[in-house]
Amino acid sequence: MNQLILAIILSILPISELRGGLPIAINYAIKKGVSIWPIFSLIVLVNIFAIFLAFLILDYLHKHLMKFKGYRKIFGFFLKRTQKKAKYVEKRMKIYGYLALAIFVAVPIPITGAWTGTLIAWLLGLDRLYCWQHLEL
Repeated sequence: MNQLILAIILSILPISELRGGLPIAINYAIKKGVSIWPIFSLIVLVNIFAIFLAFLILDYLHKHLMKFKGYRKIFGFFLKRTQKKAKYVEKRMKIYGYLALAIFVAVPIPITGAWTGTLIAWLLGLDRLYCWQHLEL
């Protein structure tokens, strides 16, 4: 399999993400004698795409699983309680919850990447556009 395709696949997968895809992509760029930056950018963009994919999957699955009484009873209660607590903390902490999530995702150890960050943000019911709307960069 082409190393670049393998790097793209690894960048999308939940466990490996950028930690698995970037080294292979950079190795590919060095072996082929091409600039690292376009390939680096491609791999990062693919990983960012995985965030949107994860939100779509979570929203779709949750919508369809809510039709089942057992799921709705157990997970619906858990989700409401978690989101209620998150809203309380969010009111008191403002941007710090988002900052804590960003730091958690940035830690370079397995299972702290885009997929886990997306799951945490989804479970807590965090506003997906809040940071873009309220940060002045």
